[in-house]
Amino acid sequence: MPEITIAEDEIDKLRGIDYIGVTINFLVHDGKGNILLQKRSKNCRDEQGRWDIGGGAVEFGETLDEAVIREVREEYRTEPIELELNKVFTALREHEGMKTHWVGINYTVLVDPETVSIGEPHKADELGWFGADSLPDPMHSMFHIAHEIALAQNILR
Repeated sequence: MPEITIAEDEIDKLRGIDYIGVTINFLVHDGKGNILLQKRSKNCRDEQGRWDIGGGAVEFGETLDEAVIREVREEYRTEPIELELNKVFTALREHEGMKTHWVGINYTVLVDPETVSIGEPHKADELGWFGADSLPDPMHSMFHIAHEIALAQNILR
């Protein structure tokens, strides 16, 4: 069978639109009541300028834990100390008039805040650590899911 070659940016255009996308989302925290958020750049697919947790598509042949570890390294240039799978959810949204469908798998990830930096400057304009009383605005439309987990687990204080 001949090998099919598709550019990665073309695959990303299809995920969640032409077929159900599978994404891992990770709520990074410092173990002291603060969570790490990134401000989405103009180069992101959607919700530019909104604050969000980390996330990315699960790649073929990759376990969920491997996907989280890879994405944390890519986005924040740090190593996870601890991972915890929390929730699986469905994200049905609309983007530029097209319906999107994603299965989201949410993790919480403990890191050393001293080792964090922007790993993908084309996707994130800023990073910031926030407590329960200092969350920035505007937030990503799906942030409420991570927020509920953070409060229920006493990660965000």
